[in-house]
Amino acid sequence: MLSPNFFNTIFVFPILNILVLFYKLLLLVKIPGAFGFAIILLTVLVRLILHPFFKQQLETAKKMQELKPHLDRLSQKHKKDPKMLQQEQLKLYQEAGINPASGCLFMIIQIPVFIALYNTLSLFLLNANAAKIIADINKVLYSPMLKIATINPWFFGFDLAISPGKSGLWYYYFIPVVTAILQYLQVQVSMPSQAPTLAVNEQKKDEKKTDNMGDFQKAMNTQMKFIFPLMIGWFSYSLPSGLSLYWNIFSLFSIMQYRRINKK
Repeated sequence: MLSPNFFNTIFVFPILNILVLFYKLLLLVKIPGAFGFAIILLTVLVRLILHPFFKQQLETAKKMQELKPHLDRLSQKHKKDPKMLQQEQLKLYQEAGINPASGCLFMIIQIPVFIALYNTLSLFLLNANAAKIIADINKVLYSPMLKIATINPWFFGFDLAISPGKSGLWYYYFIPVVTAILQYLQVQVSMPSQAPTLAVNEQKKDEKKTDNMGDFQKAMNTQMKFIFPLMIGWFSYSLPSGLSLYWNIFSLFSIMQYRRINKK
């Protein structure tokens, strides 16, 4: 898992070194629950790095939402001419100074970062304090000063290396509940800013099809609003608690940023 391939060298190794650096610094100042706080600091750092892309996504989505009435009128006006409709939509986007594709930039950039973060945390959490894993980690650390002998996964009464499902303790079940609630709130605040998509090549031929598409969109929104948080809650129940800590801090930042942008 720690072989020096392109992905590990560019993403996993730097994140791993930063996590260990935070952990060592927190141990140095004798902070209780150092590994949990190291995960939080790493999450905050990643969020700050990605903030410009996230902000651009939100601003683009908000502008797209403002353009929706105009886009709806164009759809009615050119519903029998898909080519003209697409041209008019692109013209409207240019006049508004937005690029609809730029809203996807944040999602594209964060995918390898998420994978690297998951792989990094899994080294510690899924394998606990296994001597081989610690030895492998030490081999890819940038400085001998960062080398570790063990990791203490305890964080305010929670063992971050075990999942709520395997803990056998009732208070661990709060973790997937909180995770699902935060994911629901994140979807809730993000949905008003979701942008309408570009027109498909073939337009709907009658009002019945239009209604069907509207019903389909509502069904998709409902699934995003309720089913997706439940799925994330189940993952949080099954995976080590440290991964939920990362996910929840990331969700809190998303909720705050969504609300801040939408208030403007």
